[in-house]
Amino acid sequence: MEQQTTEKKDKKTAKASAKTAKKTQTPKKAKSKRRSIVLGNAYIHAGFNNTIVTITEPSGTTLTWASAGSSGFKGTRKSTPYAAQVAAENAANKAKVFGMEKVNVFVKGIGPGREQAIRGLHIAGMEIESITDITPIPHGGCKPKKPRRV
Repeated sequence: MEQQTTEKKDKKTAKASAKTAKKTQTPKKAKSKRRSIVLGNAYIHAGFNNTIVTITEPSGTTLTWASAGSSGFKGTRKSTPYAAQVAAENAANKAKVFGMEKVNVFVKGIGPGREQAIRGLHIAGMEIESITDITPIPHGGCKPKKPRRV
């Protein structure tokens, strides 16, 4: 009698261990292939309040980005040239992981970090192939405000 109960217990524990073994075994995921991209594009958006640097593949797929805010600056310090330089250096260092060495720079906006962000890319070791200004300029545009009467 005791033998039968121990056999039943053994069967139950064997089933339970088989179930847990199935749960713990996870299918192996394919390793993500590190892309090696030598040439890319760096888009610098220099606003009055922040500077955003986005680094993409030549096709336009975003690889990495950084901004003055994401680099640890808050408030009015985000709108300084130094913050733009740090943001550009951070973005360039992240892009170096992908093997990027050369960039075509596209600058948009007239903020204070405009020139310094380009220097930040150069300081981080990126070779700058070209610099293009893509700031939108209105052709006619909206009607201006009426002049103030003082």
